[in-house]
Amino acid sequence: MKIIKTLGFVAFLLLASCTRRSDHADAGQDTFSEENPNQALYDQVMDVHDEVMPKMDEIMKLKRMLQQQITDSPNLVTERKEQLERVISNLDSASNAMMDWMHQFNPLPDSVDQEKAREYLESEMEQIKKVKTQMLEAIEKGKEANSKSGS
Repeated sequence: MKIIKTLGFVAFLLLASCTRRSDHADAGQDTFSEENPNQALYDQVMDVHDEVMPKMDEIMKLKRMLQQQITDSPNLVTERKEQLERVISNLDSASNAMMDWMHQFNPLPDSVDQEKAREYLESEMEQIKKVKTQMLEAIEKGKEANSKSGS
């Protein structure tokens, strides 16, 4: 039952993120004009987001597989169980980092202050790059931990 609730929640979040992306895309059309020098930066930020967002599904699959290893192996060596739990925790942290970034991302309209809008987008670019790195590293460690299940 807990897995069903988790899957439902993840599906909701993914749907919400797609809707939010559409909102940003629409807002981007209103907020950024073709003459706007910040449009390219906004597009770059969203490109990084769009590159790693689909990996949320991979994170959830890895998490489920690792949790299943723990569940299916009641006699699992404590050290191995703790390792799997750490990897699961890292996967959760990476997933939460993406969700947090998406929820707080709210670019300023250039009509307010073009320089502040640029600074905000530069800051967001750094943050989304960190999220990307965190996600990719967590996935890599999750795959490694999952492949060791046969050992």
